[in-house]
Amino acid sequence: MPALIRLYIRHALIGFGISAVFVAGLLYLNVANLWHLVSTSNLGWIAVLMLFMFNGIVFAGAQFGIQIMRMAEDNKPAGGSKRRIGAMMKPALIPATQPAKTDDDKLQNFDGFK
Repeated sequence: MPALIRLYIRHALIGFGISAVFVAGLLYLNVANLWHLVSTSNLGWIAVLMLFMFNGIVFAGAQFGIQIMRMAEDNKPAGGSKRRIGAMMKPALIPATQPAKTDDDKLQNFDGFK
């Protein structure tokens, strides 16, 4: 079996294990009166199964994603960057095409509060 498939299966099982612990914790702590709702209904086991499966899908995907991102190679040189950011930045000169407006020009166009 390819290594990537084994990695996915292993972390999917870890995610479903986390889901089982999570759902058991929800039921044990009776969050939102969930234990009472599940135990008094004749179809409560379907709700628990759905809760386990959907949380398992989420936790398995998150677990696998975390593992894949942890495998990334670090391409940064040792000791950090030697470039100076300020030395690379230079101001750009942009010519003005219209004369600047003075305060008198602004007051002439002011209509006041209506």
